[in-house]
Amino acid sequence: MELQKIMVSHDGKKQHLQDVSTSIQRGKITTIIGPNGCGKSTLLNVMARNHSPLQGKAMLDNKDLVHYKPKEFAQKFAIVYQQNDIPQDLTVEKLVSYGRIPYHSLMKKNEAEDQQAVDWALACTSLSEKRDCDLSALSGGERQRVWIAMALAQQSELLCLDEPTTYLDIYYQLELLELVKELNEQHDLTIVMVLHDINQAIRYSDHILLMSAGRIVAEGAPHDVITKQTIKDVYGVEAIFHEDTELGLYMVPIGI
Repeated sequence: MELQKIMVSHDGKKQHLQDVSTSIQRGKITTIIGPNGCGKSTLLNVMARNHSPLQGKAMLDNKDLVHYKPKEFAQKFAIVYQQNDIPQDLTVEKLVSYGRIPYHSLMKKNEAEDQQAVDWALACTSLSEKRDCDLSALSGGERQRVWIAMALAQQSELLCLDEPTTYLDIYYQLELLELVKELNEQHDLTIVMVLHDINQAIRYSDHILLMSAGRIVAEGAPHDVITKQTIKDVYGVEAIFHEDTELGLYMVPIGI
């Protein structure tokens, strides 16, 4: 996906995105970070076609997003939001099967292909044994994995996750991020996610977009983007960095 000079304003006054240009690298994990209100989720929603830019273009496979039909776009792009309404009396497998809707029409429905995709998505997210469980009986971390499984059932080329670790305790945060890493490495899935935790972004990203006030102020490999100076400039925080043989680079904030 390529974004070219994107500008977004929800009320016609404040510019939520200003002259944003970047490319999402195929087969990589790209993480968007930055302070609250800097435009992270707005940028993700432009990619998802939920926000139409006032200026600029968003392109997927060299085609403007506005020219995609809904089902065609859904076969290429899937998104999981940080909060999702839980349907009543719905099983895990039934919700995951909704990811196959982009492939259905009045004249065409391949039940064998659909079931294969659902089984694969459940296996990838370690939910096969939970397939008959009601969603209401699951933990928060399990529910988030169900939504990811539904997105995987779409078998799209690009998966976006909007703050996927929000509201999860640390165990389920790490479990989910390990799942993201596994999906990328084992299935060559291109992933874009929004994270708040900078150390998680360093550890689980190939490429980072650092945003401030509606702009991308730095992008590149984690070690190049997340530095003492950029953390001070963007977050207003003094930090020190350590290199660990197992964890790699990690940041410790020490004051303001």
